[in-house]
Amino acid sequence: MESQNGVIFTSDLAKFNIPREYLSLMEKNGEIERISRGIYTNIDSLPDEMFFIQAIYKNTIFSHETALYLLDLSDRTPIDFSVTVPSGYNATALKENRIKVYFINRKHLTLGLTNRKSGFGNPIRSYNMERTICDIVRNRNQIDIQILNDALKRYALRKEKNIDLLYEYAKKLRVFKIIREYIELML
Repeated sequence: MESQNGVIFTSDLAKFNIPREYLSLMEKNGEIERISRGIYTNIDSLPDEMFFIQAIYKNTIFSHETALYLLDLSDRTPIDFSVTVPSGYNATALKENRIKVYFINRKHLTLGLTNRKSGFGNPIRSYNMERTICDIVRNRNQIDIQILNDALKRYALRKEKNIDLLYEYAKKLRVFKIIREYIELML
C-alpha cells in the first residue's frame, strides 16, 4: 500500500501469494476501506478520486475541462470530472456519479493519449494539449465560452505547442476548418 500511495487491489495480493482473507480482516479492524470491488485504500489516506474513477471504470480517459485543468490550460478546478469513453459504452454509472461523459469512435479513443500523475502521484490517463484543444472545439456548444477562449489563448502562448500535430488531430476529428480559424486568430 505504501508504494501505491495508500491503495491496494486484490490482484496485488495474488502477486505476493497473500490470501484475500487479510483484506477482509483489515477492513473489519478499520485499517482499510473498500472503495469498490477489488479496490481498497488506507483509512488514513485522502481519497484520490481521479485514480479511483479510472481503476473502477477502466475505459475512461480524462478529457475536456478536466484535461484542460491537468494541462494548466485552465485555472478553473472542474466541479465534475470529464471523461471520454468509446461509443456504445454504458456510462449510466459514471453519470450517476456526476461525471461528465463524452463519447468517441473507438478508432479515435487513444488519439493523443498520455499518462500523467494525479495530484496524489497515482498514474492516470488523459489527453495531450492538441487532442484536448480539438475536443473542446468539437464540443464547443457544451463548453463555457470563457473556458474555451482562455484555453485557446494559453495554448497559443505555450512554447511546447505543436501546431502540425494539432492540425493532424483536427483533420482526424473533423474540426480542421474551425481549429485553423481559431489558431489563425490567436497567432
